[in-house]
Amino acid sequence: MRVTDRLLAHRDKMTPSERQLISVLLDDYPMAGLGSITELASAASVSTTTVARMLQKTGFDGYPQFQAALRGEVKEMISGPIAKRDVWQNDLPEEHILNRYSQQTLANQKRTIDEVDPTEFDSFCNMLSDPDRRIFITGGRITGTLAQYLYLHLQMIRPDVRLLPFAASWTHDLLDVRKGDVLIALDVRRYENSTMLIGQLCQEREAEIVLFTDQWRSPIHRLAKHTFTARIAVPSAWDSMAAIVMLLECVIAEVQERLWDSVKERTDELEQAFDRTKLFRKFGQSSSS
Repeated sequence: MRVTDRLLAHRDKMTPSERQLISVLLDDYPMAGLGSITELASAASVSTTTVARMLQKTGFDGYPQFQAALRGEVKEMISGPIAKRDVWQNDLPEEHILNRYSQQTLANQKRTIDEVDPTEFDSFCNMLSDPDRRIFITGGRITGTLAQYLYLHLQMIRPDVRLLPFAASWTHDLLDVRKGDVLIALDVRRYENSTMLIGQLCQEREAEIVLFTDQWRSPIHRLAKHTFTARIAVPSAWDSMAAIVMLLECVIAEVQERLWDSVKERTDELEQAFDRTKLFRKFGQSSSS
C-alpha cells in the first residue's frame, strides 16, 4: 500500500491530535515527512510521541521505516521511462503483452474507480453544469492530449470552455479568469512546472481548481478543491492514461445528462454545421451530392 493509503485507512481510529498530524502530512505530501521527526511534530503542533504512536497504528516499525517508504515513493514519482522499465522487466510474467499489459490496465481502472468519492465526483459535475462558471482546461506534454479530449466534449456540451495552449500565450487566457471559474488541470509524474504555475495564477484569481493526477498526486493537489487520482503504472517504460480517460469519460457522460436539453440543441446546430462543411462522409450519397 502507498503511505497515503495506510494513513487514510486508519484515520478514523486516530485521536484528534493524530488526525491533525495526518492532515499535515497529506497537505504537503510527501515533503512533510522527509524532514526530522522533530520538524514534523512541530509542523503539526504535536509531540514526537504522537508521531511515533500514529506511525505504529498505521503499521510502521518507526520513523526510519516510514521515511524509507516515502523515499521509495518519491523515487517512483520522479522516475523517467528507463527507470520505469527497470522496475518491471525482472518481474514480468511469462504471458503475451496483450495479456500482461491489459490485465494491469484493467486492474488500474478498477482501483481508480474504487478510490473515487461519489460525493466529490457529484460536486465536481455540479461545478461543470453551472452556466455561470467558465471552464479552463490545461495539461502537460503527455496529458495535453487528454486535456484536448476533454475540451472537445465539454465544448459540445456547454459554452464558455477554453483549452489553454501549450505555448506561453496561455498567460493571455488567464487574464479572463475570474472568481468562481473552474480550472481543470491534468498532471502526472514527472509533474510539470508550467502546470503548477497555471494553477497558482488561477488560485490567485479565485478560480476553483480540479486536479486529475496519479496515485502519488501532483503538488497541485494542495491548491485543488477536488483531486481525482488514477493508477497509471503498467509493465512499460511509459505510464498508462487509460484510467484517467475512464474518469474523464464518466464526467462527460454525467454532465451531458444533467444538461441534456441544452446539449441536444447545441448538438443539432453542430450537426447542421457538419452537413454544410461536408466534414463527414454520408453513406448512400454520391460524392457530388
